[in-house]
Amino acid sequence: MLKDKNKSKKEEIITRPRLHKLTIKNFRAIGKKPVTIDLDEIVVLVGPNNAGKSSILKAYELIMSEGSKNAEITIDDFPNKIVDKDNLPEIELFSIVNSLNSPGSKWINRSTGEMIVRERWIWTAPGKPIRQGFDTEINDWRKEVPWGAANVANSRRPEPHRVDAFEDPENQAKSLVKILETILKDKVNEVTEKMESDGSDNEYSSLLEQIKSIQKRIVSESESQINSVEMELTNSIKGVFPGYVVNFDAKPEENLQHTISFFKASPQLLMGPENGFKSDIGRQGSGARRTLLWAALRFISENGYHKKPKERESSLKRSNILLIDEPELCLHPSAIREACKVLYDLPKSKNWQVMVTTHSPSFIDLSRDNTTIIRVERTLEGEIQGTTLFRPDTVRLDDDDRRLLKLLNQFDPYVAEFFFGGHTIIVEGDTEYTAFKHIIHNEPEFFKNIHIIRARGKATIASLVKILNHFNTCYSVLHDSDTPLNKNNGKSAAWGTNNRILGAVQQHPRPGKVKLVCSIKNFEAAFLSKEVTSEKPYNALMELTRDDVVYQNIRTLLHSLYDHSQKLPTGAIEWDDISQLEEVIK
Repeated sequence: MLKDKNKSKKEEIITRPRLHKLTIKNFRAIGKKPVTIDLDEIVVLVGPNNAGKSSILKAYELIMSEGSKNAEITIDDFPNKIVDKDNLPEIELFSIVNSLNSPGSKWINRSTGEMIVRERWIWTAPGKPIRQGFDTEINDWRKEVPWGAANVANSRRPEPHRVDAFEDPENQAKSLVKILETILKDKVNEVTEKMESDGSDNEYSSLLEQIKSIQKRIVSESESQINSVEMELTNSIKGVFPGYVVNFDAKPEENLQHTISFFKASPQLLMGPENGFKSDIGRQGSGARRTLLWAALRFISENGYHKKPKERESSLKRSNILLIDEPELCLHPSAIREACKVLYDLPKSKNWQVMVTTHSPSFIDLSRDNTTIIRVERTLEGEIQGTTLFRPDTVRLDDDDRRLLKLLNQFDPYVAEFFFGGHTIIVEGDTEYTAFKHIIHNEPEFFKNIHIIRARGKATIASLVKILNHFNTCYSVLHDSDTPLNKNNGKSAAWGTNNRILGAVQQHPRPGKVKLVCSIKNFEAAFLSKEVTSEKPYNALMELTRDDVVYQNIRTLLHSLYDHSQKLPTGAIEWDDISQLEEVIK
């Protein structure tokens, strides 16, 4: 028992501090209704433009700048540019801490099994905020705060690294060049000190002596000119400052090692193909420079080079959070997929969290177990709200679900478009997808804001349904009924999947909001003139363009999946019990 306690204590100590929850109200576009963001290793904020996503990133950066000019807000940050004493800008942060960086016990809530500290910042006027801490002993806010001074408190929380959508990546490249120069200079000092200590510095010492001799000669030969300049300057200031003189001291014998430059005066960071021409970063494309920016951020933060040497060791023990706007900007589709992998892999070191805003479904990976997806949008009343659409711990995907979703995500990176809004219809295969897309293309004004998801196989439908259930909104599912027996009169695995799909649909908080429909026995048999074994999508498209009856039947099917009040055409059945399918198949 004692061993287990010691193990628990050790794990608690080595746990990195991280963010748990962020609540914002009365800040910029966010009104008096609080927006709460549950913070995972990866948080993806989706939603339309001007919905407040960037304001959420700014909020954390703002409170982490307390004590500096960057923590001040202007009248433009107050809702409607009005200071309303009853609705002041307020940001509340829940941080998970460990034994090494925790404040006094009165600030710590242990009810969840973790050590959570709660703080808030309030701006009563444009300018600096007032920080308060939540005292768990009196269960109320206090003017006294955890960790005391702002700079101390900031060092106890993850350090923010903000990347704006249109930030110039060249500035970060310059920072990286400076870091590399620092490494070289540190190594020069290390090498020369070693030469002096082991007596192998004859060559280096001789070089310094030669420089000293040359410096003295130059100063000596320039003495008359220097004296003339000194006299002129002295005469000029005597009228204002009587008794003052001006002297020029070249100090030729001090810090001789600093007069030697072993490398270029202006080093360059070059980039290009391994065996091709490499050019300066400034001549690279926006996508390459933006990708380099992330690499620089990670390198700088994980190696502590953004800190002074004395502060580096403590900096390396600190967690980090990357706040990045629209990482898909300027990137080629293949680069987007690689960039997504880089961002998702960043927290593997247990030293990073990532909060990202995006309009690209390619930056959503449903197979990961460390991702929270939040939709930020305006309500009809104009309020900003944040809705948690997806958390792995609540969706409860099993290993088979993750495997199927990972394969689907690799094959169709746009499958996650349903997180961005609209009415979702899950279909089993490419044939239904092609047919519905053709009809939507022909009648875009009638069939608005519909997202068709290709499950690319019956087994994946239940996994997608588990995710959609957490939206608590209407959606539809269309799949093939198949038959109880296969061609060899054995039990059909596809038929057995029907109950798995039904079970997933019935887990919806309100199953009545889901329309579960199947084609008897498959889509081709139900709605097309013939079943084919190859080029099924192409065959369906040809029939839709040539046969008006086929077009109208499939259009009616799509309409009934889009509008649940509409009747289904012949060939499809809405079901909620396997006996209904058995009866139809008989």
